[in-house]
Amino acid sequence: MDRAPARDPRLSARTVYVVGAGLAGLSAAVEIAGAGETVEVLEGAAQAGGRCRSYLDPQLGAVIDNGNHLVLSGNSAVQRYLAKIGASDRLAGPEEAAIAFADLTSGARWTLRPNEGPLPWWILSPRRRVPGTGALDYLPLAALLRPPAGRAISEVVACEGVLWERLLQPFLLAVLNTEPEAGSAALAAAVVRETLAKGGKACRPRIAHPTLAAAFVDPALAWLKARGARVSLGKRVRALQLSEGRVTGLSLAGRDIALGPQDAVVLAVPPWAAQELLPGLQAPDSFRAIVNGHFLVPAPSGAEPMAGLIGGTADWVFAFPDRISVTVSGADRLLGGDREELAEAFWRDIAALHGLEGPPPPWQIVKERRATFAATPEQDRKRPGARTRWDNLVLAGDWTATGLPATIEGALRSGRTAAALALGRG
Repeated sequence: MDRAPARDPRLSARTVYVVGAGLAGLSAAVEIAGAGETVEVLEGAAQAGGRCRSYLDPQLGAVIDNGNHLVLSGNSAVQRYLAKIGASDRLAGPEEAAIAFADLTSGARWTLRPNEGPLPWWILSPRRRVPGTGALDYLPLAALLRPPAGRAISEVVACEGVLWERLLQPFLLAVLNTEPEAGSAALAAAVVRETLAKGGKACRPRIAHPTLAAAFVDPALAWLKARGARVSLGKRVRALQLSEGRVTGLSLAGRDIALGPQDAVVLAVPPWAAQELLPGLQAPDSFRAIVNGHFLVPAPSGAEPMAGLIGGTADWVFAFPDRISVTVSGADRLLGGDREELAEAFWRDIAALHGLEGPPPPWQIVKERRATFAATPEQDRKRPGARTRWDNLVLAGDWTATGLPATIEGALRSGRTAAALALGRG
């Protein structure tokens, strides 16, 4: 764990206020505090973490994550952030790139095994590639690495066939949280270039252990506290006081904060909240849901930590020591469904995958209606950069123009970018 550098006395009067304690805000705060600067984080909710939060669910009597978030070993910002806050050991996953899949309609099962290096010889091996595909089926994917600007995925690759149904569709749906055919080819390409195109060493699945908060949030809060940073929860910023091209104050319920001439603000809130604080700000305005199901039952011995499902209600199944969880991306169709019926459908998928019998164990359904912006070319064009027209105000969030979809990796990168700008280093 690194130590904070000595504070420059010439800058000791400066405070950077980070509005929002999601991962983008925490990333920015960690970078700022790590530079020896004074930072104060203001979060409107009662807990930090934003969409990547964990909580004690009263229905289950167990700690669960708001959603299941997968990262890959090629996510460099994730690795850097966790190393900085002393939490590199909080991600679990296989030592090699191996992703299990099950087709619940046909009963077929297979494990995708990319080779370690960037030369993709794994597509030549029937035991490593998607069953029912040949090596030549993968060649058109080269077009996805550098697609023309502003194109949808359906305009770049064929959205049909075995390879699409058994690999590309589930993978791209997971990373974009948007129907892949309409998804941005540029955003998909950015993910592919940093993961699959680099080989198996960049594609090892990594899951927060034991919870998201334990990996990404709690260590960051402890790290910030140890460096004198202040994190205030339940303190919603209701307005920004703007004058002469800069932020001059922050308005909270019952408290106003006047900013000094050297102070800066990192606005790390969801896009709709940012637009309320900054009228006229262009930002994504179409969103997609994610639905998660959590079942209080230990995973069977030998169960894959993560498995992709074809032909089920759930997209992915995650096995934990105390629970089994499922995730559905682009899940707007499920928002109005009956919760009990949804739990039964999820349990059928789990039972079929793991060979379980009997009724569903205690369960909880978590619906995130605006989980991410819709990762279409149109919405991608609406993403603002980190800089604003106010001298001491910068934006952070996975919805800003990171070049990536709305992912943990993108959120952490945005926080680092915002911190550099706030400190005058961008």
